[in-house]
Amino acid sequence: MRLEEKEKPPARKKSPLAIGGFIAVLLSQGKLLLAALKFGKVGGAIISMFITIWAYAYLAPLPFVIGIVFLVLIHELGHVFAAKIKGLPVSAPVFIPFLGALITMKKNPSDAATEAFIGIGGPVLGTLGGVATFGLGVYMDSPVLVAIAYASFYLNLINLLPIHPLDGGRISTAVTRWLWVLGLIGGLVFIFYLKNYINQVIFLVIWAMFAWDLYKKYVKFRNREEIVSVSTRFEFAANHLLEQGYMIPGESHTRELDYTTYSEIQGAGEGRQVIIMHWQGIGFEGHAYLPQQSTIKKVQLVKVERVQKETSFFLGLQVQVDFSPLGVQERYYDVPTSTRWKFGIAYLTLVLFLLYMIRLVHQVGII
Repeated sequence: MRLEEKEKPPARKKSPLAIGGFIAVLLSQGKLLLAALKFGKVGGAIISMFITIWAYAYLAPLPFVIGIVFLVLIHELGHVFAAKIKGLPVSAPVFIPFLGALITMKKNPSDAATEAFIGIGGPVLGTLGGVATFGLGVYMDSPVLVAIAYASFYLNLINLLPIHPLDGGRISTAVTRWLWVLGLIGGLVFIFYLKNYINQVIFLVIWAMFAWDLYKKYVKFRNREEIVSVSTRFEFAANHLLEQGYMIPGESHTRELDYTTYSEIQGAGEGRQVIIMHWQGIGFEGHAYLPQQSTIKKVQLVKVERVQKETSFFLGLQVQVDFSPLGVQERYYDVPTSTRWKFGIAYLTLVLFLLYMIRLVHQVGII
């Protein structure tokens, strides 16, 4: 039965004081609040959910708001589960009123395929939650549940725009970065057709940050070689230098050191680049690992410390290594063709399915 055929009760606007009072009652339950906090990360998620519900309740009926926030939680849990599958630690979801929710990663993905897998986990589980809500709404002939599902479909679809940091921008990393160009153009069109001024401002900020990031990566710093510096310290036994009457360098002594480098092909350091530094005059030889495969630019002694330990004399040698990473960015986006196709098909299927569900809601006509 269509809602239009029923006798509509007169609209009654909810009082902000009443809404605030409802949330206040929940938060005033000290035992409940303390119990939530004892859950650690979960406690923060629960409190931020209450705050978000309170904020949204000024703009929409409370049952609708609670349903939307719950489905946003389902969406974020999709990211959490996907990250857990990949063995990456993540925080519990944190809700931000009028912006949605987010999770923070304690360790970044090592490649674009992993980033895309985590990115698509949210829309997949969020869409399933929307479908379940829609089915329940049709079964119960509930306009509220159908409206919640309808909004969820839209939110998941918007999240699939190929713009960082939206999920679609992350999925694009494993499909093709040319989708980001589509996101630049489509994002502006989307912003233009948004009816709500606040939403326009929010998405314009997101779009501008995305555009600036692309400009820095592929225009401004495209041909600039990245130089990274790392420091390490060695303690070198130097009793023999004193016995030979060698003039010990002062603390401010600096010099370039000779070096050799290679990559280990087996053992515990397999795949890591080793650098061996030499100061021939005193017989020093130091070994260290580089954080990534790189071209070494300079190895320089930057500080010398004199260290006396009982009857032994040491030199504390601080060495700085300047290097240029070898195509780290390009290796990150090096995804097998078969994997690109899988993510591409999954991405397109999800977009088309969400469009179909939005159309189906209109056809059912419960709202």
